[in-house]
Formats: sequence, structure tokens, C-alpha cells
Amino acid sequence: HAFCASKVITHPLVSPDAVAPRGWSPACGESMCDVALPGYSAFSAKDAMAAGERLLELGKVRVKKSWGVGGSGQSVADSREALREQLEAIEPDALGRQGIVLELNLASLETYGIGQVQVGPWTVSYYGTQSLTRNHHGHEVYGGSELKLVRGDFEALLSLELAPELRTAIEQAVAYHRNAHRHFNGMFASRSNYDVAQGRDEAGRFHSGVLEQSWRIGGASGAEIGALHAFKAEPGLQRVRASTHEVYLGEQDDSLALLPPDAQVLFDGTDERAGRLMKYVRVQAYADA
Repeated sequence: HAFCASKVITHPLVSPDAVAPRGWSPACGESMCDVALPGYSAFSAKDAMAAGERLLELGKVRVKKSWGVGGSGQSVADSREALREQLEAIEPDALGRQGIVLELNLASLETYGIGQVQVGPWTVSYYGTQSLTRNHHGHEVYGGSELKLVRGDFEALLSLELAPELRTAIEQAVAYHRNAHRHFNGMFASRSNYDVAQGRDEAGRFHSGVLEQSWRIGGASGAEIGALHAFKAEPGLQRVRASTHEVYLGEQDDSLALLPPDAQVLFDGTDERAGRLMKYVRVQAYADA
């Protein structure tokens, strides 16, 4: 079902009689409650309003269109009136067809990327963080990912020495991964990435939970593929560090002068939408992390 590929499976519906698409699994949403932020998914304005009002008792509410990417299609409501106004701005057909997510808004947060990629006999698992940069319009956009990768399944990742908060994030991502595959039988993804947010709400309460999944090629995929090549080349290698970098350049900038010696260039040119842009990958020994 199309909705399986979007963030709506991260949360349950607000009530058993709420509107849901064909194939919806109530058990999946309920199983995610312990690994996601407080929130609900909705496929009608009525259900969305009921869910938002319930969340407003805890603090501000983030309204997220399921079809938004990279933080787009989101707004924050701090009152019932603001919530209603934001919901009314969403086209009803899109809401009913694709759904939205309503989550407790965090005043401050850190986001981890937890993932796994499988190609033939090779499986690589990782954790990492993202960085932001400014594009040619002055907007903050994705600027790259810094990953620590291990050969093997998620168990190999959890066997590392990890800070308590990071271990919690990985455990939540793994639980999300397994819940989704259990409740949607037959689903397969050779590349799985989960964004996990940790931070405090306006009342100072700490929260940790998966924001959404990505079962497609993503911004970190260049680093993942670089690590796969490294593991294939050295059978005894168990851990590497890999990173992706996206640099917005002026038309006269010398891109080669900006490259580290070990960089592998993926793209260096002018994109019709993004403008002059360079993307590159670095793969280094884990000890350098």
C-alpha cells in the first residue's frame, strides 16, 4: 500500500472509528507508540482536529503533511484556533488520500540517522548525524551526513560502545524497523533509514522517538555505497566512517580546490533546480572518527 512508504505509519489513529485507508494496520500504529514521539496520524479534518486538540494538552503541535520531504510541508500550532486554520489550508482530497501526522513539537532537538543497506551478500548498518548548509536562495537545506558503519546487521551496531542516548535511538529505530515488517507482511526494503529525534518539549520534558522512515535512495546513500565498496575490498574490515557533502558553489568557484584529497566526487555541475552544486563522499578508517 502506498501509505506504507510515508510517515503516517509512525503513529496510530486517534480512535478506532477514525477514517483509514484500505489495508491500514491499527496494530502497527499501536506498536509504534513506545518508539515514536507522542502523536497521531489522520485521514480526515475531523480526526486531525480531535488528535490535535488532545496533543495541545501537552504543548505545541507540529502538523506534518505525509508527502513533505526534508522538513517541508510542516507547521506548528500553539492553539486550537491556529490548529483549525492550518488544517483548513490542507486540500481535503490530499488529506484523505495521503494523510497527515500530528506530533508534539520539540523546542530543541538532535536528530540521528539510523539505517541499514543490503546489496547481494553484504549488509551494512550505521548511525550518524546530518548537517545543514545554505543553498543559493539563502535557505537552510541538507548539507551532508556523517556516518559510522559496521559490517553486519543491527545487532553488530548495538554491540559497539554507545552513549546511552544513542543506544536508545538505535533501539527505537530497530524496533520501528521490525514492527513495520511484522505488521505489513511481505514488505521488503534493501535500504532502510530512520530519523530519530531527541529533545525537550516546551515544558522541559525529554522525548526520544522515530520521526519517519526512508525506504528509498537518500542523501546518505553515497556514504553507504562507499562503505560497501570498502567492506568488499577488505574482507577483514569491520568498521568504517563515511560522509556525504553537498556544497553550493558560485559559477566561478574552483571546485577542485575545495576537495579533500580522499574525496570521491559524485556530482559537480549546474542542476536546473539547485544551481551550481558539488556532491562528494569520503570514506575513512573508523579509528579516525
